Formats: sequence, C-alpha cells, structure tokens
Amino acid sequence: MTPPPAVKAEFAARGSHAEIEEGTALAPKFDADGLIPAIAADADSGTVLMMAWMNAAALKATIETGEAHYWSRSRREIWRKGGTSGHVQRIREVRLDCDQDAVLLLVEQEGPGACHVGYRACFFRRVASDGAGGVRLEVVEPKAYDPGKVYGSGS
Repeated sequence: MTPPPAVKAEFAARGSHAEIEEGTALAPKFDADGLIPAIAADADSGTVLMMAWMNAAALKATIETGEAHYWSRSRREIWRKGGTSGHVQRIREVRLDCDQDAVLLLVEQEGPGACHVGYRACFFRRVASDGAGGVRLEVVEPKAYDPGKVYGSGS
C-alpha cells in the first residue's frame, strides 16, 4: 500500500440536517463523552473485524496517519491499533454514516487477527440455543493466534 498523502484533518461545525446528511463537510457528532463508535472492516472481504471508540484526536490521527487509532475507555488514552501486537490496521477508506455519528474504517489488517483474545475478528461468537429454552454464546471461528505469545501472560 502506498503511504497516504499528507492531509490535515479539520472538523467543521455541525450545520443543518441537509448539510450534515448530504454535504461534503466533515462534521462528526461525538457523544456526551466526546466519543464516536468506529467499526473496522476488512477492505477486501467486508468482514467486520472490530468495534471500538474514537475521540476527536483518534479520528484525526487515523485520517492523518493512515493507520487506525482508537480511544481506550478503560485506559483513558489513545492507542494505535497494533502498537503492541504489530497487528496494524492500514486505512483504505474512512467513511461516516449519514448522520456523521458513526465511523466505518475499511482496513488492511496486518497480522493474523484484530481481536486481542486471539481471533481474526472480535465477532467470533454467536447467540445460540442452550437446548433448555435459553441462550448461550457459541464460538464460530477458530483462534488465529496465541495472545499470550503476542501480549504476554497478562492479556
């Protein structure tokens, strides 16, 4: 992949519904905590890899560097995807939904997986019947790597 052209991401003030929904100004709507949900999907297959949160600085860094950056709600800091694991997400496209309150990243996922517990994608389980009238989670994808070897035993 070629490096992204140098860009400076500036966010516009939110305008009218028509401007937000069909205009060309980048005016993301962050929630009361200053966050916006971000879905990362494989640019070639369309597989949804993960969902995380971004604040304005993470979205700006993602656009400007061409690599996915997210906001860790637990650590209260920005993190570059793959900073520890090497499983970097190279951006092909950044899209916003019609209301500009959700981000879709189309990425080239480096390494065997996006999920920190060892799967290719974070959505490796589905809701299934437990056979007794209830439900349970059922793993539907194999592990892609050993997270203990990537992150150490404290992962």
